[in-house]
Amino acid sequence: MRFPTASNTPRPKRLRPETRAWAYYAMHGAYGDEAQKYKAVILPESEDFEKLPLIDQQDAALLAVCREAPLRICEEELVSGSATLGVAFRFPEDWHGLPALYKGKTLAGGVNHLTLQYAPVLTEGMDRYEQRIQKRMQDETLTSAQKRYLKSLQNVIDGMRIFHSRYLEATKEQKPAVHELLRQVPFSPARTFHEAVQSLWFAFAFTRLTGIWPGIGQMDAMLGPFLKKDLEEKRITLQEAREILASFMIKGMEWIENPPPGTGDAQYYQNLVLAGRDINGKETANEVTYLILDIVEELGISDFPITMRIHEKTPEKLMRKIAQVMRHGGGVIAVYNEDMVFNVFRDQGYPEHEIPLFANDGCWEVQIPGCTNFLYSPLDALQSFTRAIGADREGDIPPFTSMDEIYAAYIHELDRDIENLWQLGVGQNWAEKDGRWTYKGDAPYSAPCDLFIDDCIENARSYYDFGPRYTVRSAHIGGAPDVSNSLYAIQKAVFEDHLLTFEEMVQCIRNNWEGHEPLRLMIKNRYTYYGNDHDESDWWHARVLNDFADRVKICADNHPGPVRFIPGVSTFGRQIDWLPFRQATAFGARKGDILSGNDSPTPGTDAAGVTAAIRSHCKADLRKQQCGIALDLKIFPHSLKGENGIQALKALLRGFVRENGFFLQLDTVDVKTLMEARQHPEQYKTLSVRVSGWNARFITLCEKWQDMVIERTAQGM
Repeated sequence: MRFPTASNTPRPKRLRPETRAWAYYAMHGAYGDEAQKYKAVILPESEDFEKLPLIDQQDAALLAVCREAPLRICEEELVSGSATLGVAFRFPEDWHGLPALYKGKTLAGGVNHLTLQYAPVLTEGMDRYEQRIQKRMQDETLTSAQKRYLKSLQNVIDGMRIFHSRYLEATKEQKPAVHELLRQVPFSPARTFHEAVQSLWFAFAFTRLTGIWPGIGQMDAMLGPFLKKDLEEKRITLQEAREILASFMIKGMEWIENPPPGTGDAQYYQNLVLAGRDINGKETANEVTYLILDIVEELGISDFPITMRIHEKTPEKLMRKIAQVMRHGGGVIAVYNEDMVFNVFRDQGYPEHEIPLFANDGCWEVQIPGCTNFLYSPLDALQSFTRAIGADREGDIPPFTSMDEIYAAYIHELDRDIENLWQLGVGQNWAEKDGRWTYKGDAPYSAPCDLFIDDCIENARSYYDFGPRYTVRSAHIGGAPDVSNSLYAIQKAVFEDHLLTFEEMVQCIRNNWEGHEPLRLMIKNRYTYYGNDHDESDWWHARVLNDFADRVKICADNHPGPVRFIPGVSTFGRQIDWLPFRQATAFGARKGDILSGNDSPTPGTDAAGVTAAIRSHCKADLRKQQCGIALDLKIFPHSLKGENGIQALKALLRGFVRENGFFLQLDTVDVKTLMEARQHPEQYKTLSVRVSGWNARFITLCEKWQDMVIERTAQGM
């Protein structure tokens, strides 16, 4: 039973052997494969059913799922509830939906990129939700559509009661201790830590059962007060609490499967955000924070990607614990610079009391959980630049004679792309009519999600129809380092060193540098590009990012309305998807080369180490990227050996905060291990790597995606 580590320090053993064996079994995909054998509830064909309005069909389908979904009770589990139907997480391909099929089709797609508000479930119970719905339905000013919507929310609670009653009955003999928990939660408030964990797990598992992919958010803030009280009253020990939390996290691996290789197997957005300061500026890290980190350190569970909120005064004890977990690899732990994120929300005018509550959308884009409808739309800035200089087509080459002319043409193309993203994300979905903004047509079904969004009941409006307090759409730039490297290469090679003319440069790009290999290598290797703490090239990178953010704001100002349209930076692995549409680059990359991920240096262009990469990255005004910006870095395991390695990693994280970074994803793994896993996948089934906002088992990545991970790992950092 082997839990892989990149460190020469063995993983600790704190959990019971039975718990460790159960974790190992779950990690190998037994439950996920089981769910794909019974993908969905099959609804019987009926003319009467087909005559029903779609919303009635969807309500009926949800109840059928709650009545018929298989129950799963594991021998070692200390909390019960499961999402056991495969359509909830893969239908078709990598999409998901309500796992009830009528004539082979799901009646509702899933919702993702959000963190739901589970805290009231623990403190108030689901009965309180039902009371709120019933009270709201008494309002005589509601339209018939609003009343029908509230009826769907009540239907979700009815479905949860059905699902809960089945587990209550099933655990009566099989799991009497869990049965006692379920008699209290989640419908009544939790009174103990164990009840709180069961309540959180059941609500979370239920939403996943219905096809929702939610983040969990600040799990330690939710559960910490319960554990503190139980410890003070000597109702529980830390070891017992660790076992209960381990049960939660092992249950959360129930969607691991053995799918055909693709973009990975752990993309279900169930992120945790831990630590950080509360509204009074007090550090919130507590016993639950450390116990969760204990479990990840021991088992290497990567299915709950964890982001730690750190700041200048983060306690030394916590920084050390973060470093100890990070050195084992897998990319499970990432960090937010909390001060940067606080300021980003302040710039957008969020109320001060909400800002300390921030979490993410299940990847790393920041949002206020439980009251935000969020999606992002990506653009490939490298393709924008290639169009601007005429390298994407045959024919005449633009007669540019200066960098100012080239850059102005690029901004023109960028503006067009940003406007297209606004139309895609906002314009085609909502419109103002009679002074009221509404969704065009019928809003997609989202009732299981809406129940855990703060304002949907009170507004009697759905997730997609301005029920949440905030509706956010974000334009995300990808390829920014590749654009800045291209601009710098043209500046140096064409206008300063006169190695070739601008027309010759464009022809080289069009022809993939064929016939000019010595020149290509000269340009590729002669200049110092973004990622090496080189002011001249980093200036271009900062300009590209800052101007992108400014152009998004201009677009938003041109389209006033209730939807917040904000900038962000990401690729989320799309540098693979974009390959067929990209040309060669001015800095010597050829067509088909895998280029920059998120805002990380382009593979092969950085040689000065991780500290230099952080400094280059932070020379841009990252505060302008209001949705977020990710820097991915790889560190060789040998550099993190022993106490010196722990100290180095702590210093790196604190340096990232001092340099005003935003979000940092660190992973430590060596190329040799990755190559061995490629050759012998059966021996590395649990080897996790950070992909881009999520983790995946390396062997579930297709060859191109494995190449991407291997290339960025071999960058010389």
